[in-house]
Amino acid sequence: MRRPSLFEGVDPALEELIINQMFLHFNYWDELLDMQDVMGTDLKWAATLVARHLLAAADRYALQRLRTICESQLCEGISINTVATNYALAEQHHCFQLKSAYLKFISLPENLKAVMETDGFDYLKEGCPCLLSELLEYVVRLSEHSLASLGHGKELYVDGCDVMGDE
Repeated sequence: MRRPSLFEGVDPALEELIINQMFLHFNYWDELLDMQDVMGTDLKWAATLVARHLLAAADRYALQRLRTICESQLCEGISINTVATNYALAEQHHCFQLKSAYLKFISLPENLKAVMETDGFDYLKEGCPCLLSELLEYVVRLSEHSLASLGHGKELYVDGCDVMGDE
């Protein structure tokens, strides 16, 4: 299964040109170009799109400041449609704080079901089963913690009853 792309419908040569332009500008000026100037939009998805590619470059060339900027932009741009794919990207580039932010976002009950319906989640199932296991373990630990804090010392079951069957 191929990885979902945020550059859907964009000519690959133009995609590469945009990323290279952003990367070179950062290397010379120590700042990122304005998204409005480069892509004609300042939408959050555009910043996420560029940050994903620049994070890979920052990791490859050991550019810590660029890496930090990209991680920050990716944290600000967490969404249902991109979180699963970006979670895999964070693992690939050893961005542990970013992975933690994605785990917290995905594990929220209102987000989990929606994320499971995305192409990115399908990508995790097919290509990154270890990340899916990590996500499942995180959700289970979070659920156990929630149940324990509600139980006030009683052992709880998922149906909301304690061991004695009382509600």
